[in-house]
Amino acid sequence: MGSGKSRWRISLHRSTSVIKKQPPKEFICPLSGSLMADPVIVSSGQTFERNCVQTCKSLGFKPALSDGSKPDFSTVIPNLALKSTILNWCNTHLRDHPKPIDSISAEKLIRALMASQKQQSQEKILIHAQSELTRSSRLSSSTDESVAVATSGSTTPLPLATRPSCYSYSSSSDVETLNPSSAEEVDIVARLKSSHVFEQEEAVISLRNITRSREDTRAHLCTSRLLSAVRYLIASRYATLQVNAVAALVNLSLENENKVKIVRSGIVRPLVDVLKGGFPEAQDHAAGAIFSLSLDDQNKTAIGVLGALPPLLHALRSNSERARLDSALALYHLSLVQSNRSKLIKLGSVQSLLGMLKSGHMTGRVLLVLCNLAVCAEGRAAMLDGGAVECLVGVLGRDELGSESIRESCAVALYGLSHGGLRFKGLAKEAGLEEVLRKVEEVGTERAREKARRVLEVMRGRDEEEEEVDWEELLDSSEVSRKI
Repeated sequence: MGSGKSRWRISLHRSTSVIKKQPPKEFICPLSGSLMADPVIVSSGQTFERNCVQTCKSLGFKPALSDGSKPDFSTVIPNLALKSTILNWCNTHLRDHPKPIDSISAEKLIRALMASQKQQSQEKILIHAQSELTRSSRLSSSTDESVAVATSGSTTPLPLATRPSCYSYSSSSDVETLNPSSAEEVDIVARLKSSHVFEQEEAVISLRNITRSREDTRAHLCTSRLLSAVRYLIASRYATLQVNAVAALVNLSLENENKVKIVRSGIVRPLVDVLKGGFPEAQDHAAGAIFSLSLDDQNKTAIGVLGALPPLLHALRSNSERARLDSALALYHLSLVQSNRSKLIKLGSVQSLLGMLKSGHMTGRVLLVLCNLAVCAEGRAAMLDGGAVECLVGVLGRDELGSESIRESCAVALYGLSHGGLRFKGLAKEAGLEEVLRKVEEVGTERAREKARRVLEVMRGRDEEEEEVDWEELLDSSEVSRKI
């Protein structure tokens, strides 16, 4: 009995000491600071809680450990031996088994670590930017002295054509604007190229906001270094990075002097890839970016060569109205160039566009593209084969047609087709075009009336050869060739 009490007292004393005992350091996750429930070994040899590793991988975050090293999360292997040792230690010391940290808690924890590491990175960037500011200030100071010497006794101003139009022509304003802009570009590019996704996200969102709200920044921020960084992010599989990178590019492209520079930076192919399979919102912005870039005549051929036409045609059927409208406008501007017209015809665009016209889908913008295609011989042939005359007559004859621009576009397209010779005349007669064009002559715009009058002149023009033409035989032969 006595010995039993003695054993009980010893046991009680022992349990009290165990409660106070802390687990060994190797049992604690370096990231969560808690006892590990599901320890895993990473490629660099350290052991962490599994959900902490998964969160770091999903966020692209590599934490700096206490020894200054950064772990490699490329491979993750369960540390079953350590897990068993931890459980045995808990049993021995009357401790509850640790529970795995849930993904939400792990994300909060890792983001807190990211914020801490970000602060340290920003301090480094600030030091770098300040050094750039100091260097630029010295350069501008020496330049001012040179200008003063060069312009003494001369009334000829220094050339300013190479400067962005947003800069003031005042020398003092130039210095004040140029230096901060240079530092701003250095800072943004450094963060866009960061190895940490969260820093890249903040930088690209900042760039998007700056170029949207501050038009004066678009010219001097559009440098080859910045475009290179943005091009890389456009190809990212992180939605936030891709969407905001393409949106920022749209803003930069609004500045006319940036358009050619952007295309020459090699950014069109990534935009085409986004149109083909990017995130939905990024696809909307990509269509807008290509439309904006296509406004410059120097870019039209290059954009077509770089493969933008097929995804733009596909985007006409997009669920997004913005993507549809911007793609149609891009196709209109790109089809002003013959090389792109030929590509569109070979892609079978005529049938697709006529189908949209018949269904009343984006009638006005589809007509603009068809007007361009009707200018060239191969475009006219494809449109006549596809039943364009009958389709255009149907659009003009709709009772609900109230848009003068649509009526005008139809007249312009028909005028282009009227150069198709006898084939056009036969199809026009069969479709009853003459009667419809008389109405256009009465109620259309000045341009529409002019085109309608010219088409009617072509249709009414008769000579001895034409009087002998058997229209029914001609139409039948064209129908056979179309089937073949």
